Amino acid sequence: MWLLDKFLGKVIREGRLSVTDHDGKTYDYGDGPEAPLKIKLTNKKAANHIARYPQMGAGEAFMWGWLVVEEPHDIRDLLLFVTANTKRIGDSAIQAQGPLKKIAQKIGAAVDGINLRSSARSNAEHTYNLTRELYERFLDEDRQYTMAYYREDDPTQTSLEQAQMDKKAHLASKLYLQPGKTEGMRVLDIGCGWGGFGLYLNKMYGVEVLGVALAPDQIKFCNERAEAAGVADKVKFELLDYRDVEGQFDRISSVGLLEHVGTIHYPQFFEHTNKLLKDDGVMISHCCGRAGPPGATDAWTRKYIFPGGYIPALSELVSQSEKYGFEVMDVEGMRFHYSHTLEEWYNRTVMHREEITDMYDDVFYRMWLFYLAGAEQSFRNGGMINWQLQYVKDRAAIPMTREYMHHESARLREVGEIPTWRFDQGIKEAAE
Repeated sequence: MWLLDKFLGKVIREGRLSVTDHDGKTYDYGDGPEAPLKIKLTNKKAANHIARYPQMGAGEAFMWGWLVVEEPHDIRDLLLFVTANTKRIGDSAIQAQGPLKKIAQKIGAAVDGINLRSSARSNAEHTYNLTRELYERFLDEDRQYTMAYYREDDPTQTSLEQAQMDKKAHLASKLYLQPGKTEGMRVLDIGCGWGGFGLYLNKMYGVEVLGVALAPDQIKFCNERAEAAGVADKVKFELLDYRDVEGQFDRISSVGLLEHVGTIHYPQFFEHTNKLLKDDGVMISHCCGRAGPPGATDAWTRKYIFPGGYIPALSELVSQSEKYGFEVMDVEGMRFHYSHTLEEWYNRTVMHREEITDMYDDVFYRMWLFYLAGAEQSFRNGGMINWQLQYVKDRAAIPMTREYMHHESARLREVGEIPTWRFDQGIKEAAE
């Protein structure tokens, strides 16, 4: 307990935390007036495991039942409490301790970011080929697995479903698709997820869409949706690596894709998408990002959630795209939208605890809670935000000012409809 006691004694300044070790001895931290947040360590290895690498150690200890948060609090409360305290000293407080461990972490993150064709599909399947029923339990009706867009200062005034619809309108407006002038236009949606954005673009503009991704069940589900909507001739989804896409497109979108590309492959990504985009085309990218300089993905997330994943800094996205003929015309930093989204996903996961543990087990359920709560704290207390970038090959491809974005997103919000059907009712019933 010595290392963990030293760590917590240094970190906790606001609020109160009480830790009971496996031997029954209790340690108290902080001197706030409120009742302490209480945790128990049930295994004699837990304290040392957490102290040596707080991010990996805490995650595994919670998954394995070595770390138990006492009611009325939960793991989300604990992570937000600790990281709110560590903000003053930076993320290094919860990262690997010791120079050798830090070097090993950086090397591991760099190696894991190499997404060759042989590994890209297995990495995608690890993340996205979990049972459909899992995602039905915590995502919105359209199964958007990226940041929602909260237009109100108080996120509780907006449903997740509405915020995800507003996100699609916000993104679509940046593609500069003019109503009535889109006949014959083709859109490539790289990393198409469960097809929601591609289907939305077709519904709102009548454009032809090709969506590509590497998770088989995602693509199967996308095509089921397109068939059910009666637009399979216009909206097609293929199990295909973006590097193998051929042809020319008027617009390209990548939403939640660049986090899986790997920095070593950014040159290939921008070179190939530049070839695919027409000279007067527009490309948008939406991804998780760092508000500061380049860094490394923590080992717990790489091991359990997003193998091969890396969250880029803005400098990496801009500098690489410039080398291959792109001009960046618009950059928007989305600050707390994802923390609100993740909080809602977490609450919905807790709501469906029994069903999720029946699908998997208690270890998986705790892993998923730690992932969602850990990601939320990164966007709420850490240095993570979302980047939305607009790229063109010819600056004449878009209007002089960005007012068109505001007008178009408002129009789309007015005509858009929030889905009223649930995935667990089935595709066939949705079509009816």
